[in-house]
Amino acid sequence: MATEVKEIEVPAIKELYTKFTARKVVFILGSLGALVALSLYATTLGSARLGIGEVSSAVFARIFPFAGIETTSFADVVVWHLRLPRIVMGIVAGAGLAVSGAAMQGIMRNPLVSPFTIGVSSGAALGASLAIVLGFNLVGGEKAIVVTNAFVFGLLTAFLVYGLARMRGVTGETLILAGIAIMYLASAATSLLQYIATEEELQAVVYWLFGSLTGASWGNILIVTVMLFSCLPLLMRYSWDLNVMASGGDEVATSLGVNVPRVRVVTLILATLITAGIICFTGIIGFVCLVAPHITRLLIGADHRFLMPCSCILGAILLVGADTIGRTVFSPVVIPVGIVLSFIGVPFFIFLLMTRRKEYFS
Repeated sequence: MATEVKEIEVPAIKELYTKFTARKVVFILGSLGALVALSLYATTLGSARLGIGEVSSAVFARIFPFAGIETTSFADVVVWHLRLPRIVMGIVAGAGLAVSGAAMQGIMRNPLVSPFTIGVSSGAALGASLAIVLGFNLVGGEKAIVVTNAFVFGLLTAFLVYGLARMRGVTGETLILAGIAIMYLASAATSLLQYIATEEELQAVVYWLFGSLTGASWGNILIVTVMLFSCLPLLMRYSWDLNVMASGGDEVATSLGVNVPRVRVVTLILATLITAGIICFTGIIGFVCLVAPHITRLLIGADHRFLMPCSCILGAILLVGADTIGRTVFSPVVIPVGIVLSFIGVPFFIFLLMTRRKEYFS
């Protein structure tokens, strides 16, 4: 009798799982299509109006130079030199920040955590402020002093937080508490530098803190892309482990054979590398790493095999969409994307606190 039940149930479960997986794959492909459509539409917007056809011709003429696609030099310059760099940077940066947030929330078992919680953004802001106000840098080179300082200080802050947490055992709680403490210390130092800065230096620091895609270039995009695609496969490798840790906790994960400390440390390092690598070029862009994984989780569930790649796509949509709004709504004035995202992210954050409070803090 038991054998008959198994013969009936196993194929049904397999079919159900296949449909379950297929729906997620279809959703990911649909989101990818939406991202491509949004990117093409965003490329048409600006002071110089271009149609979808002109943009498509300019894009494909360079990608397929032997196909004989005709375009104008004006469209080529506007698309490839002015608009595509910031849109592609928005895609890569949004994807990286979102997957970092999803991974951090998984290892911390806290949906309100992001890489910024452990002080990466505060450390990067301190490094950039030191470079702008005092001309101080840890790594040689005057040409990219702000970028290198922001990257190095972002990493140092994360490792300092990890070192403090390790003294009491590396758990989600110790990492969050150590991160908050270091974040306040770095913020205080940044405020002091702003206080003693000249008017020009203060303006430069504040603009960097806003977060913007204005300075995007193909060279910067290449660096961020290489860093993202070097770390993403390693994060995906731990997706099953993150599922167990997020749903069952450390004890259950350990009992099932997961090396919890190793998964937590490696994930923390990878998420920090991605985040620091992005914000050193863009400035502080918050809320993508917090909001995008939440939206994804609400739409397709918390399975990290699908949560992380889909968070990448939705994070890219969110950042490209916010940047498009920022550069077109009050044109010719361009609003930094960090400000636009804050207007989107803060109400969403408050909504989470008000509506899901018991689930998050119990």
